[in-house]
Order: sequence, then C-alpha cells, then structure tokens
Amino acid sequence: MKELFTPKQIAKAIQVSESSIKRWCDQGLIATSYTAGGHRRVQVSAFLEFVKTHGYQILQPEELGLPVAIGQSKRALEGSIQPFLDALMRGDEMTARQIAVDLFLAENSIARICDEVIARSFCEIGNLWECGSAEIYQERRACEICQRVIYELRGLIPAAPVESPVAIGGTAEGDPYSLASMTVELVLRDHRWNANSLGYNLPFDTLHAAIKDHRPKLFWLSVSHLPDQQRFVDGYRRLYEEFQGDTFFVLGGRAMNEELRRQIKYSVFCDTLQHLEGFIESLLGKGNSRRETKPQSALLSS
Repeated sequence: MKELFTPKQIAKAIQVSESSIKRWCDQGLIATSYTAGGHRRVQVSAFLEFVKTHGYQILQPEELGLPVAIGQSKRALEGSIQPFLDALMRGDEMTARQIAVDLFLAENSIARICDEVIARSFCEIGNLWECGSAEIYQERRACEICQRVIYELRGLIPAAPVESPVAIGGTAEGDPYSLASMTVELVLRDHRWNANSLGYNLPFDTLHAAIKDHRPKLFWLSVSHLPDQQRFVDGYRRLYEEFQGDTFFVLGGRAMNEELRRQIKYSVFCDTLQHLEGFIESLLGKGNSRRETKPQSALLSS
C-alpha cells in the first residue's frame, strides 16, 4: 500500500468531487503535506481519520490499495474471531486484511484487536495443531499473513510527533517468536510513541548496544520461549542494573512463569495489550492517551 495519495484518488475512494477534497485539505480537515511543486498529498492514516470523524464510507477502497470490501461493515470483535481464524487457516490474506482494517475503522483499539482477535486466533491454531487438526505449514503461513496484516495496520496509524518518547524491544537470544513483539510496537505507535521492534533472537550484548545507542524511555522484552532460563536471568540482570534508572523495563510472555519473575526486577509485567492501555491511562489520568506523548509501558503475551 502506498503511503501518500492525491486528492483525486481520495475523491474516487469516497465518491466525492476532487475539488471538495482539495477544499477540505486547505481547511485543515484532512492533514495534508505538499510536494516541492506545491501538490497536495495525503497519508492513508490522515484519510482514515477523516473518514471516521466525518462518517464517510470508503466506496472504492482499491483506489488506496485497501481490500475491496473494506469499510462496508461495522464488524464486532467477538463476531470477527472465527472468520479471522478461518481466513488464516485457509491462507486467505485478503479476508484477514479486510477484517483487521474493518475493526480498526469501527474504532476498536489496536490493543483489543490484537488481544481478542489475533492472539485468540493463534491460541486456537495452537490447539488445532496439538490435536492434529492443523498442519505446521498452516501455522507458519498464518504467521506470515499476520505479520503483513500488522504492517498494514501500522500504515494506518499516524506517525508519532518527533518529540514523542522512544521505545524499543524484541525477543532475547533463543526466542524465535516475533509476532508478540510486533504487536507491542503497534500498540505503542497507536499511543503516539516512537516505537520500534528490534526483531527476535537478540543476544543481550546487542540489546545493551541498542539501549545505549537509542536511550529509550521504554524497553520491552517479549518472552515466549527460553531454552536456557539461567542464561536469560544473568543477561537480563546486567541489562536492568545498568539502565533501569532511565528506562522502563517491561516484560511479558508465556515463558515468564512465577519462578522466573521472582528472580528478576522490572518496571511492569503485563500479559495482555489491554493491560498496557490500562497502565497508560493510569499514568495519564485521562481517557485521551492517543493524543499524549508522556511515557507509558506494558506488554502482550504471545
């Protein structure tokens, strides 16, 4: 999907005149950038914000590279779980994209979409695999599709202001599961953080270098798999002892059992992304965290 669109493309997408789009851009109703030649360009995130705020329907989403049926239904989270799971299992990426973006347009938070649709779907895929009702390739393919869906949602979120706090994170050495970390990044971006997932299977030495280079306000680790628990504890302790004075340390994930949690210190432990949002709201004391840029922290369990 392209990042910038012309007034003509946007006009076609919602079936209004190009002159109306230009007027709304000039009035500030649609956030707009300009080329060196003075031509208007609109990010898809700004366009979707306008659509949600003013009640327009996206009648020709293909003009913006969105799924063809997007915006034609107001999806409920509970009713979207099975269709999303079915789409992942049969490798139907277009339907999975449509469901996720429809949920976003229906003003469901990114955290709830990730917790209640994406995470629950993968939990069910795991159950199906354990009982022999799903093949390994189906699980792997579902992960690939979901990564692209997450990138799609990321493109729909407005960029954080440059003065927003920085957050980085990923998974430690020996942990190959990246989806949880990607969703943490997505939720932080949705709350106007400059957040970047560093990836997966990262040695503590390189995590040390990343924190030293970027000086984040928040550092997260998604801990889904631990081949060597004591090695993790030792590496993490060194990291925490050096940087905990300046950085929130946030942990979560299914491998973080009670025994492990008693051995280490951290700022916050959360097992869902909605815990993240609750923590953010408690920090701010407001219900408007997406408009704020103050520090916040928490984490999704894979």
